Amino acid sequence: MNKYTMNVLCKEFGIKEEVINYTLKRESLIKDKFNDINEIKEYNQYKVINAMHKAKLSSSDFHWTTGYGYGDIGRDKVEKIYSYVFNGEDALVRPTIASGTHAITLVLSGILRPEDEFICITGSPYDTLQKIIGIKGHAKGTLLEYNIKYKEVPLDKNNRIDLKTVLETISKKTKLILIQRSTGYSSRNALTIDDIKEAIKEIKEKFPNIIIMVDNCYGEFTQRLEPIDVGADIMAGSLIKNPGGGIALSGGYAVGKKELIELVACRSTAPGLGKECGLTFGTTRSTLQGLFLSPHVVSEAMKGALLMASVYKGLGFRIVPDLNDERSDIIQGVQLGTPEGVEEFCKGIQQASPVDFYVTPEPWDMPGYEDKVIMAAGGFIDGSSIELSADGPMREPYFAYYQGGLTYEHCKLGVMISLNNLYKKNLIEKCKLI
Repeated sequence: MNKYTMNVLCKEFGIKEEVINYTLKRESLIKDKFNDINEIKEYNQYKVINAMHKAKLSSSDFHWTTGYGYGDIGRDKVEKIYSYVFNGEDALVRPTIASGTHAITLVLSGILRPEDEFICITGSPYDTLQKIIGIKGHAKGTLLEYNIKYKEVPLDKNNRIDLKTVLETISKKTKLILIQRSTGYSSRNALTIDDIKEAIKEIKEKFPNIIIMVDNCYGEFTQRLEPIDVGADIMAGSLIKNPGGGIALSGGYAVGKKELIELVACRSTAPGLGKECGLTFGTTRSTLQGLFLSPHVVSEAMKGALLMASVYKGLGFRIVPDLNDERSDIIQGVQLGTPEGVEEFCKGIQQASPVDFYVTPEPWDMPGYEDKVIMAAGGFIDGSSIELSADGPMREPYFAYYQGGLTYEHCKLGVMISLNNLYKKNLIEKCKLI
């Protein structure tokens, strides 16, 4: 690092010189790992461009309709491109899908009927989905309230899918299997595509008619293949995570078999309307431009996660995933061990943000969560977790979950300021920075 950059970091951001030097030292240990990330990025970039070519994307597709949204050729083109990129028969991609949780809920409620059973085979799902199911909280209109049955199978002692127990748990009423790819608020690694492939193969051999759904949030473009490539019937995610590339203003998607997408579309609008209506509000251009940029943006976020892992592992903190683990989402967990550690870490990410850097994040009772949650996010798109962000529930063992970063340099700044905060509060052993 040259003296000009060092001067800016020290004088303008208030970062201690020893924190910068330590970060640079830990960065030097991981640079060779960036080559693998770049190779995945290159493959996925060509995949996205090829999908746009196959769909014959035109500048006229960026025009949009009003009212019911009938005849919106741009909307149809977006969904065709998504189906090509993720190897599905069809796709539903809409700016009116509020979040990844909303997209997953549309899939579950669109496919499942009263008395149907579904099983989550990756343990307890993400906090917000637990409330959608009805196993936590007192929300109205849960799946259990509609008499849809639910079971879950914990991961085994190695945090792998316990296929033996899964096969024993499936019953005649089981219609759908849910796999959560990302770590969520847990201490496990994200499932790799090979993990998902093995599970699907075992289940489909014995129960070929069961629908297998993957919650793909945070996982898109982190590997060469996606869940549909290895046999998943349908998957869902958010546009303000990986596939939006930091450009998409809002939205979510589902990709998979045509008959399943039709069911989801009818739930998202109304039976008989399905995909034929629904306004895009002029978002077609930003949705597709975000998708175009997403392989590169995801690669930058993954490099940032690696740097975060290297820096905090060197200080003795537990990190998930570890440095040599195969990565299948953009999230880097750091077990800070105390509420103060989580708060100072998240404050550092907020202070590195381009928007609302002066805001101090505090734990609060966030809708959809059982525990108080602290969230640091100062992005151009509100709530965008492909932009630099961090969050965590205020419960033991006190993990902070870091994700995103549109550029590696921004990630690096977030790493340094988070560490600087802990350094100033004496929450790390200062001798370890030498």
